[in-house]
Amino acid sequence: MANIITIEGRREGYAPDQIKHTMTVGELIDYLSQFDEDCPVMLDNDNGYTYGSISYSSFGEIEEEDEEDE
Repeated sequence: MANIITIEGRREGYAPDQIKHTMTVGELIDYLSQFDEDCPVMLDNDNGYTYGSISYSSFGEIEEEDEEDE
């Protein structure tokens, strides 16, 4: 069986500004480049009790507001 790459989901806050550090797109691409490109990537929830898929529709974008706009 091929390796499965998992991403552990963590609940750290109720708003994006409460997250102290997260990887950038570049860091994530760089990190994933060490794995075989055919390895499936899944979300690891509840310490491996449940798993979830990642698809194109899994991604979204939040536009940050400038403080000047408020």
